[in-house]
Amino acid sequence: MLKGKNAVVTGSTSGIGLAYARALAAEGVNVTLNGFGDPAAIEKERSGIESEFGVKAIYSGADLTKGSECAGLVKFAEGELGSVDILINNAGVQHVEPIEDFPDDKWDLIIALNLSAAFHAIKAAVPGMKARKWGRIINTASAHALVASPFKSAYVSAKHGIAGLTKTVALETATFGITCNAICPGYVWTPLVEKQIPDTAKARGITEQQVKEFLLAEQPTKEFVTVEQVAALAVFLCGDNAKSITGALQQIDGGWVAE
Repeated sequence: MLKGKNAVVTGSTSGIGLAYARALAAEGVNVTLNGFGDPAAIEKERSGIESEFGVKAIYSGADLTKGSECAGLVKFAEGELGSVDILINNAGVQHVEPIEDFPDDKWDLIIALNLSAAFHAIKAAVPGMKARKWGRIINTASAHALVASPFKSAYVSAKHGIAGLTKTVALETATFGITCNAICPGYVWTPLVEKQIPDTAKARGITEQQVKEFLLAEQPTKEFVTVEQVAALAVFLCGDNAKSITGALQQIDGGWVAE
């Protein structure tokens, strides 16, 4: 039932976002990619999605720290594809530092990209969804939308904000055939995490295995969540079998929040 629908996925040039885009394309959904990165690598992913799945894939380099560009991304997709039926807010950034030393500019950046960007994109997409009486909004939250960790004041604040935004939008759109949910992953094995492991091991004077064990200390399964697992959950939430799931914070965290 998703074939022919149109999606915007922010932060989708790599990692979880790219997995979302590919999983939706596999269901016949046309996708708008967004994010930063090497232009040649982005074009390779974009064209690869088109050729592999037989859908239309477009790209926008909109800077989502600016509200006007968030709205512009939605308008661009509507103009190119005809509608935005599925919106996945996934763009994000992280910084770790004690509260008394936390840089003001990092706070502003994290709140802008991890929280405000989702607000601006949802605001732009909802009118069209209401008019068509169908829409799916998915916000990538985190286990940190439900629990806190030290030294992540901005990230935890933003993700808790995403939880509240998700619930509010779900209530406002419930009678329009629109659902709004958040996916709350624990530690996910992404190219970014993979690249950080050797550097962290060297910096701390420990083995790469010890770094992995440190990262997974909060996850009872002691396994990383995969991007494919997160994407599969998103596809399910877009389907008819999930139309009564709205305002939910869907954990996929190896049991982290159960403790």
